[in-house]
Amino acid sequence: MARFGINVSNALGISIPELRQIAKQIGTNHALALKLWASGLHEARLLAGFIDDPGMVSEAQLEAWAKDFDSWDLCDQVCGLFEATPFAYGKAREWSSRPEEFVKRAAFALMAGLAVHDRESADSRFEEFFPILAAQAGDSRNFVRKAVNWALRNIGKRNRHLNRLAVRWAKTIAGQESQSARWIGRDALRELTAEKTLARLKR
Repeated sequence: MARFGINVSNALGISIPELRQIAKQIGTNHALALKLWASGLHEARLLAGFIDDPGMVSEAQLEAWAKDFDSWDLCDQVCGLFEATPFAYGKAREWSSRPEEFVKRAAFALMAGLAVHDRESADSRFEEFFPILAAQAGDSRNFVRKAVNWALRNIGKRNRHLNRLAVRWAKTIAGQESQSARWIGRDALRELTAEKTLARLKR
């Protein structure tokens, strides 16, 4: 786990597939999720994100849990829960300028997840994210810049219209002065303009 950049200071070494199996056996349980999170154990908090009921998650809970993020995997997995709440789009915008590394990463993890899983929202909701991605592309922290790149690529793979816009924004980002922004833009462009990506969008 440590080799993959995961914080193991409070970890037990239980794999994600094992945790998902346990979550399947437990089912949805908001009260238990809160107790698991309060334990502070890495895997207990992952499990909390898997079993919590998004319909019972408050905005205050989102804020409290996000402040506790201390590892990219915990951030990304729990954002799977967060994106199913009514607060997802608002927090994606709000957290994008937060100073805490993993709260900020959560903003872009939400954008990336929503681009894949929210099949109902109009393109306009995702178009609003492009200026934010461009504004934050200069953040050189590894877990932030990778998440900005992830969000840009996922939005650009949603459909042909968003792909064209994402390519334009990726070129703009690649033209920024910071090394981080240049990497984000160029790396995203490779995938967004790849034959495989374009072929899938034509279906």
